[in-house]
Amino acid sequence: MATDLDRPYGCTAKPSSLLNSIMSIANMAGKMLVPTSSSKAENTEKWKLTDHLRFMVMLISWLMLWVLRFFMDLFSCSMISPPDYHLGGSSTVRRFQLSPYSSSATGEALPSSGSSLDLILRNRVDVDGLAVKALVKALTHVLALLNEIPASSRKYQYTMAMADQIMEDNARHGHSALLHVNRLALASSFTRTSALLYRCLQVQTSPSGDYGDSWHLRAIKAIPFGSCIASYMKAITMCLNAAFSWFDTATTRFQRRDYNVEPELMAEKLAQELLWVTNKLKCYGGVNEALVQWSLASGLASLSLNASPRVQGSVVKISAFLFRELTRKDLEIARQVKFRLLVLWTPLFCHASNGHAYPILTSFQKAEIERAMDEVISNFPAMEQEFILTTWLENYAVSVSDWPNLGLAYDRWCQSIREMVHH
Repeated sequence: MATDLDRPYGCTAKPSSLLNSIMSIANMAGKMLVPTSSSKAENTEKWKLTDHLRFMVMLISWLMLWVLRFFMDLFSCSMISPPDYHLGGSSTVRRFQLSPYSSSATGEALPSSGSSLDLILRNRVDVDGLAVKALVKALTHVLALLNEIPASSRKYQYTMAMADQIMEDNARHGHSALLHVNRLALASSFTRTSALLYRCLQVQTSPSGDYGDSWHLRAIKAIPFGSCIASYMKAITMCLNAAFSWFDTATTRFQRRDYNVEPELMAEKLAQELLWVTNKLKCYGGVNEALVQWSLASGLASLSLNASPRVQGSVVKISAFLFRELTRKDLEIARQVKFRLLVLWTPLFCHASNGHAYPILTSFQKAEIERAMDEVISNFPAMEQEFILTTWLENYAVSVSDWPNLGLAYDRWCQSIREMVHH
């Protein structure tokens, strides 16, 4: 015991046997240096180059091992594990590593302990977070497969039913975290499907190239015989642009798993899936995310004007569905979102083939959307109303459709401007 007490606190470890053997060999080598040097000095023969090298190697090795031994002795206390005993008063007391779930050295459980309860709750939160991430990842993967599987495949309906079943099971428990799983996965699917639809429509409407004279062609025409050279270069540019356009179309098409589906049919499938996702977002309280994303889809709104009637039908239904949500009193929607929605998607309402070759909305639905648009527009300031109504009138005047008719909203805005001037 006296030996233990005399030992410094925390320095109870000895170097390993391998290190001891190395040190003993180094000490032996160091002891050999002196006799070797003295014998060589007494010898009348001169040292050879190899003798000098051997002596220097032995000397450097001994010095390096001595430095290593010095640092091992210096830092050995910090490299070893904590000791099993410590001094407390005049007696040696056993140290116990207390479990976070125990109240004393006996290990008795103490659920009411503050620190223990915090740790339990923190672990529970971590487990719940991992479970939520796993569910979100699984549901997102199933929804992503819908974009990949052809609609003609029998596994398409199976995959859609699986996604529907997962979301219904999550909602059946009524847990906020499980409902959040549905909203996160559906919002991700809405973003992905709308992006795929945009790229698909972009492939259909992409021009083969701009064949006008660029600045370098005009510069070439300015030199002698430059017109002939420029015409040849223009022809080569047209061929290259056509080849690149065909390559881009083929690449985009063959990136899909369904290699035989035309871009027009693929766009129709994606538009229908986007409508399905939008309805599901409303069912699980995530329609606000769809409103924000739809208000930013300016490229998709522009390409939808020239899309096929069936694609336009699904896109018009999505826009009409979201426009009805703008009048909900229990839904907080930013004014900028409402403004962008009206500006972007009102032209599509005017130019889409409403009810001619493909029925989109019924008369009752059209009247309901007009009332919703009129109510939303009336809540904007006069300058923003002017921009929205001017956009509507420019498209409504040149379209063959009589819907949506916002004449009452336009007359009300004109009257409000007259009153401002009068006062």
